Amino acid sequence: MNRAAVIAVTALAPISWGSTYAVTTELLPADRPLFTGMVRALPAGLLILALTRVRPRGDWWWKAVVLGALNIGAFFPLLFLAAYRLPGGVAAVAGSVGPMFVIALSALLLGDKPSTRSMLAAIAASFGVSMVVLKATAALDAVGIGAGIAASASMAAGTVLTKRWGRPEGVGPLVMTGWQLTAGGLLITPIAFAVEGAPPALDATSIAGYVYLALVNTAVGYWLWFRGIGQLTATSVTLLGPLSPITAAVIGWAALGETLTPLQLAGMTLAFAATLAGQWQPSPRHTPERVALAAGHGPADDGTPVAVPPAERAPAS
Repeated sequence: MNRAAVIAVTALAPISWGSTYAVTTELLPADRPLFTGMVRALPAGLLILALTRVRPRGDWWWKAVVLGALNIGAFFPLLFLAAYRLPGGVAAVAGSVGPMFVIALSALLLGDKPSTRSMLAAIAASFGVSMVVLKATAALDAVGIGAGIAASASMAAGTVLTKRWGRPEGVGPLVMTGWQLTAGGLLITPIAFAVEGAPPALDATSIAGYVYLALVNTAVGYWLWFRGIGQLTATSVTLLGPLSPITAAVIGWAALGETLTPLQLAGMTLAFAATLAGQWQPSPRHTPERVALAAGHGPADDGTPVAVPPAERAPAS
């Protein structure tokens, strides 16, 4: 699969996550962020484990717990806390700072020097998202804003560490998804019962909402996300994130009767353009030396190209 196809498939994850706010506010019981996070993660993780039947080995036991805590165990409750305490627009803006965290952590943990293009794309994406979803009358809640920013930081750290640690030999992204969802769900479960008490009464609507979040939004969505992290840079993957609030705005317009103003349309265009800019990679410069080396020749002391034995040639990337 070429890079463009990988990007397109990975983009389906944040597009599916764009439905989270609508499902949370329209279908699920109110004020149960921990229970919602648990139900979204644990059943999906256990289902994947039952299908794949692969357990962590060696140091991957603690790595799976760390990644599960960052990507799931902390991220889900913080995300739903922000969704419950803030209007969807404010929560989306708080979450749109994720690419900036990833760029900083990639420089620190992966040695990826941040480019001017990626930093400008992250800033433009955040600004575009704010144009799409932020309203002048939006209520600001300190706890909700803090939860949204903390959720972004947690997911950013999990994304970068996922890229740094890779996967064990012979283990695919679906198995990694199952490990992390199970670990994260198990971390959320005791806290959910201690803080929120017994599960709420569920009707057919809320059950349908939870099933959708667990299977489509989480199991499939995170499998595509972790698959993309394994094939793209962490910065490239996280700059697909603005597709989530764009999708949320489109769902609000198409399904919830919300209107889209010219300012929102301009913001969607800016955020989408920033997302595309975040995926662009400059073509490698083909200097004469690179061409000679690619052809299997190296320069002699007098400048005359000489053949390089096949064993000494660098493998193709």
